[in-house]
Amino acid sequence: QVQLVESGGGLVQPGGSLRLSCAASGFTFSSYAMSWYRQAPGKERELVATITSASGTTIYADSVKGRFTISRDNIKNAVFLQMNSLKPEDTAVYYCAARRVRTQIAAYWGQGTQVTVSS
Repeated sequence: QVQLVESGGGLVQPGGSLRLSCAASGFTFSSYAMSWYRQAPGKERELVATITSASGTTIYADSVKGRFTISRDNIKNAVFLQMNSLKPEDTAVYYCAARRVRTQIAAYWGQGTQVTVSS
């Protein structure tokens, strides 16, 4: 059974930091690119960051570049999102997803974890 389970979300003050984790199982983790998406109420889903399957190349949305860092551990089958200098506009539900290299389409999704940035 394929599973992606996010953790680490919560309430944080502006300027603070959070580290999100996503534990994967049930598929060949090292063969998939991994991404973090987010969606705020009334807004479209946004691709936040991607890390490739082999080389570990990273890509970030302009809105988070310089503040967020995506990483992966292919031994532990986990992907992480370190979020620094958080802003209220970062408030959203954050999802991790496994993307097939053939189609570049997300094949598996986690349940999401809420991140709220507020004073």
